[in-house]
Amino acid sequence: MKKFNIKVNGTAYEVEVEEVKGAASAKAAAPKAAPAAPKAAPAPAAAPAPAKKAAVAAGAGETAVAAPMPGKVLKVVAGEGTAVKSGDTVIILEAMKMQNEIPAPCDGTVKAVNVSEGSTVAAGEAMVIIG
Repeated sequence: MKKFNIKVNGTAYEVEVEEVKGAASAKAAAPKAAPAAPKAAPAPAAAPAPAKKAAVAAGAGETAVAAPMPGKVLKVVAGEGTAVKSGDTVIILEAMKMQNEIPAPCDGTVKAVNVSEGSTVAAGEAMVIIG
């Protein structure tokens, strides 16, 4: 067995390596000075969940703006009754640590908003109805 001293992120480790015939294998010994485990932060108080209204489906002559991916609604830009043009941002959706501006697919007026800020959505879920 051979002993080596290795430093990883400023922490020194003493490692013993044993050569095994026919296969490469390594066995690590316990570190000389184990780093202190970070203290766990107290859990934040749970915010009361907003009352969820029933989702409105798109009817004849209406278009649903569906979530292109699962994520969290950061901001509802266009509320009910807002006139929008094709390409206007109606929702800002956070997915994979990125903010995605979800555009209106057509001109019209927002008839219903099926999500609220802070809520999570699944891919394909109708977030806004434009008529």
